[in-house]
Amino acid sequence: MRFLSDYAEGERLVSFCLVKNREIGVASNQSEYMNLELGDSSGSITAKIWDVNEELKSMIQVKSIVKVDAQVQSYRGKKQLIISRIRPASSSDEVAIESLVPASSYALDELLRKLEDAVDELKSPVLRAVINEILTREELKSRLISFPAGVKMHHNYYSGLLEHIVSLLEVARRLLPLYPHVDHDVLLSTCILHDIGKLYELTDPFAPDYSTPGQLIGHLVMGVDLVSDACRVLGIESDNPEVLHLKHCILSHHGDTEFGWGSAVSGKTPTAILFHYLDQIDSKMNATGQTLSQGEAAEEEWTYSPALKRKIWRGY
Repeated sequence: MRFLSDYAEGERLVSFCLVKNREIGVASNQSEYMNLELGDSSGSITAKIWDVNEELKSMIQVKSIVKVDAQVQSYRGKKQLIISRIRPASSSDEVAIESLVPASSYALDELLRKLEDAVDELKSPVLRAVINEILTREELKSRLISFPAGVKMHHNYYSGLLEHIVSLLEVARRLLPLYPHVDHDVLLSTCILHDIGKLYELTDPFAPDYSTPGQLIGHLVMGVDLVSDACRVLGIESDNPEVLHLKHCILSHHGDTEFGWGSAVSGKTPTAILFHYLDQIDSKMNATGQTLSQGEAAEEEWTYSPALKRKIWRGY
């Protein structure tokens, strides 16, 4: 089986893809055309359909699975598809949407085991109870095993958020012995819950966009709301010191407020300050790793990283 990234300029491509984005434009002759972002497990590629009619506009929608017959061309140094034929996938095609999106390279059961081990490691009965109350909710659990950690910037693939959480837990454990004034249980709890609001800030794991609550409230506040709701269910007082510390770390994990990165408050404890930098390290290393490994970029000496807003040198 060949993936989108396998095709070279000049080749004919016939494959099933996921429609991740769609825009309608008007050509100079006043006919309409369609710009698409198509994806499979190897990544995404832009595509164009000329002379679009109303039937085609109705038929091709974001998050739909389509079969395309296209020619691979080069446009401004990047591959794109010029589609000659396209149709929606039918049930007889037996195409699973999960097979058409990039996914974590780590086994799901291994990620879940490491998450469960981290919860069991907590000595605080309060924090352990809050986390278990949140993670055992069926809808949230089903989202956690599939949702990305973001739309574009980092861990932006199937099960990406869960991978990000487990990666942070491993880095945190390595650094904790160096900083005894950091609260072990609050730090690990923050690793687990800092982005939990993204499960409702984003719409779905396949072609995620920002939900209306996500745009109006944001995942930091949505995460704190989940913690507060768990406390109400468990009868934990709202001024419990460990819960307050956890909420502070969630609300401050984007860094000092003057950065303008979305924190509600600047970090005011060693644990909150350390976690911000842990999150920066893991997110940026993941993003730059993706930049250097994807498609044509894997062969280039210099490659632009959207996460860092600069070119990255491979150096080897």
